[in-house]
Amino acid sequence: MKKLVDNQIIEMTAEEVAAREAEEATAIEEENTRQAEQTAKENLKASAKAKLIAGEALTEDEANTIVL
Repeated sequence: MKKLVDNQIIEMTAEEVAAREAEEATAIEEENTRQAEQTAKENLKASAKAKLIAGEALTEDEANTIVL
């Protein structure tokens, strides 16, 4: 891998490459976690809506999703 330093392209050291790969892996994990949390929230909202329409009791988490 290469990097730009003072308008010059130089080769990255093994440590820099490893650090960059670790940063990329962390970013991917964080994005996957964010997407999973978003999906869970959307599913909870859908469950709350279905229960409201059916006249069923909501769980506390479901009720919290619809409180403004």
